[in-house]
Amino acid sequence: MSASDVAVLVVYYIALGLLAIYSVHRFYLVRLRRRHAGARDEPPPAPARWPSVAIQLPLYNEPNVAARLIEAAAAIEYEGELTIQVLDDSTDDTPAIIDAHPLRASIEHIRRDSRDGFKAGALAHGMSLTDAELFAVFDADFLPPPDFLKRSVPHFANAHVGMVQARWTHLNRDESLLTRVQAIFLDAHFAVESSARHLSRRFFNFNGTAGVWRREAIADAGGWSAATLTEDLDLSYRAQLAGWEFVFLPELEVPAELPSALSGFQEQQHRWAKGSIQTARKLLPRILASDVAPRVKSEAFFHLTNNAAYLLTTIVALLMVPAIVIRQRMGWTLLIDAVLFATSTGSVLAFYVEGQRCAQRKAPRMREMMAVLPVGIGLSLRNACAVVEGLVQRGGFFRRTPKRGFALQRRPESRSMFPIPESVLAIFFISAAIAFIGARQWVSLPFIGLFLGGYVYVVVEAVKERLSDSRAST
Repeated sequence: MSASDVAVLVVYYIALGLLAIYSVHRFYLVRLRRRHAGARDEPPPAPARWPSVAIQLPLYNEPNVAARLIEAAAAIEYEGELTIQVLDDSTDDTPAIIDAHPLRASIEHIRRDSRDGFKAGALAHGMSLTDAELFAVFDADFLPPPDFLKRSVPHFANAHVGMVQARWTHLNRDESLLTRVQAIFLDAHFAVESSARHLSRRFFNFNGTAGVWRREAIADAGGWSAATLTEDLDLSYRAQLAGWEFVFLPELEVPAELPSALSGFQEQQHRWAKGSIQTARKLLPRILASDVAPRVKSEAFFHLTNNAAYLLTTIVALLMVPAIVIRQRMGWTLLIDAVLFATSTGSVLAFYVEGQRCAQRKAPRMREMMAVLPVGIGLSLRNACAVVEGLVQRGGFFRRTPKRGFALQRRPESRSMFPIPESVLAIFFISAAIAFIGARQWVSLPFIGLFLGGYVYVVVEAVKERLSDSRAST
């Protein structure tokens, strides 16, 4: 065996082993969630005095959903002092749409001279213009229910609570296979991850929207910062390190729109992956050096570095076929691979099935579960780049995720890029599958097929989107 063969196998098995560890951690979260299933927070009584609240609606070029969001925010019922800040950094016709909307005296249309700090800058600017004690934040595609504040604000009677997070649901879950898969991803994140961390007293995060912050907690943590692309995750960990407690309310549902186009979903996932790694680079040393419990530190490590799995997946994809060829030449079996792959895929699938159960939904259909892993693999190459960027870059340009609203057709904002790297990998795995079939190497085909399906899916969806954009623009 040559030195290059040894290097390939060592890197391949390190990446595959670490990927299995991250996957098994998903199963650990399932067990943790079940272990604490009975430890629910009792709904607190109505406060004697309702604190003042500012609802913040950060907008940037959202003509399809701006009016809908303002109407939903204006319908929120509250017995205390309430103001609504439309934090509008738009450069298109969104400001005109907002101005044409009948605004109540309690609704302020706030414009800045620049987009400095992006969403974090807009939220901090709005905070400087009011003395409100609490801040509720809703992104453009969310529709908060009228009783949102009545159900969330009473938890702030506990003086240690700094943030209350609601659970996202999905307006367009059944629009396509892509939106159904996204819904499965997010249901597991909230119903399993956030619930398990909250109930077991680990750190969890504000998800950027559908939550309420205490002003004092924001200030005590150092305020909103644009140092990372996930300003919500960054502030969440800083606040909890400062001693503030967070509350997750799985029964308080706030529906939102999922990206209907693959390009929008990819952009969103790229931003989240890059921002989480930036936050890990910024805060993990501080977390590990703090006096919080070891179980909190270990969970924070997995939480903040979880997107490294995309980089590991890409390494496995690039080295899988060479590793199989080397081992077959040496007469080795694929038993270790089979065990690691089965452990990884089984843990991840159990995690998503548990997410549907905890969200009180029916078990996912076979077609959806068959798509969950390939879609994740299809995102891996782009998100692996995001992980690398997060390791070396501070901040970055905040690209919004396009929202369609009630429009029947998505309005293309820019021509989606053709996924050349994914196309190369798709061709590579197709060629490998043909070669292994010709050599009657059947054992290798399930591993090849999983990656083949992911990259082919991205290519096919990108081609369909480009054709749709071309028709829409003519």
